[in-house]
Amino acid sequence: MTTGALLIACGALARELVEVLRQNEWEHVRIQCLPAELHNRPERIPAAVAEAIEKSRDEYENIFVAYADCGTGGQLDRVLEKYKVERMPGAHCYEFFAGAELFADLAESEPGTFYLTDFLVRHFDRLVVKGLGLDSHPELKDQYFGNYRRIVFLAQSGAKDLSLLAQEHASFLDLDFAEQHTGVTRIEKIINEQVITWQN
Repeated sequence: MTTGALLIACGALARELVEVLRQNEWEHVRIQCLPAELHNRPERIPAAVAEAIEKSRDEYENIFVAYADCGTGGQLDRVLEKYKVERMPGAHCYEFFAGAELFADLAESEPGTFYLTDFLVRHFDRLVVKGLGLDSHPELKDQYFGNYRRIVFLAQSGAKDLSLLAQEHASFLDLDFAEQHTGVTRIEKIINEQVITWQN
């Protein structure tokens, strides 16, 4: 068994997690990312996480799962309870990026909100347009997004080019646009508490 820790993470968080580890020089923490496309099939997330834990649990002192519930309806928690492994708090990555209080305010102010992160902005065409079949069946756009009223871009990096791209995505979906800078401080705090402090 190694003396390090393993983060089993959603691929959508890879860039942010790598940056947090680099900035803090947490070199003993390894990241194993699962495909971000699992978010389109959340029922597959628990089995994928369980398989990753099974392969690595004899190698690491601590394993932490960088997923929220992510639409698994509590199934992920049942898997993690079996292995006594913790995960990110909340229902989804939007909540732990924004924080529970801010996310609740955003959801209350407009329930018909579609959220974007830096990752989703970069990969919108692959995960949303092609992933939902809007490239070949544009008529599906109204079926998928007819009840939405706005996009909120939860920005991690604050990059101007991503903001402009997010606005283009909102225009494509015929939705209003708002932006909220979240940074990565909450992810950093969670990893410090659940992984780094645990080992010390």
